[in-house]
Amino acid sequence: MILDAIFYLLKSGCQWRMLPKDFPPYGTVYYYYNKWKCEGLLDEIHDHLREEVREKSGKAKTPTAACIDSQSVKTTRSGAEQRGVDGGKKIKGRKRHIITDTLGLLLEVVVHAANIHDSKAGEKVISRLAFRFPNLKTIFADGGYRGELVNRVKSTYGWFISIVLRSDKSVDFQPLPKRWVVERTFSWFESYRRLSKDFEYLTDTSETMVKLASIRLLLNRLT
Repeated sequence: MILDAIFYLLKSGCQWRMLPKDFPPYGTVYYYYNKWKCEGLLDEIHDHLREEVREKSGKAKTPTAACIDSQSVKTTRSGAEQRGVDGGKKIKGRKRHIITDTLGLLLEVVVHAANIHDSKAGEKVISRLAFRFPNLKTIFADGGYRGELVNRVKSTYGWFISIVLRSDKSVDFQPLPKRWVVERTFSWFESYRRLSKDFEYLTDTSETMVKLASIRLLLNRLT
């Protein structure tokens, strides 16, 4: 019932105090949510479910390739920690920086102020993959990740960042090889109203909400 209540909040976008009375008291639900977040239990559940989905799809437990991208989202008045303006997209808020495998399954997420360029913040989310995915070799990215980041990641972790650029001759929208996978993952998250904006005060809570959405997507694939 606790997980059902958390998923209801994530899907509907309601406040903790507005959880229906069919669920346990909101204080109890929030207590276990915060406990599981701080203890890392939600991370363990997410990683275990991702491995099961990969095996069910005929893949190895750990990926050899990944895709990285960011999504700028608006914050509300409560989103006071780490907020900035993305000058390119004219959005005041935060960026959700995610890395997925080639199936679009979430590997890691970092939430930060929207005014930090991808080439600067990308290293932080990539660093969280260290020692967790021993078979990883290549990370596919867009042109925003070009520059020193490519060399630093290669020298520090031994991973190659493959830059996939859009053709200058392209007029209509065309899905780009590999990159479309991570963009599709962002579209999956759009079905959760709690993620329509960044409603959270703390960035680590925002990251947990993204992981919870991913957990729900993984459960859907397994059931």
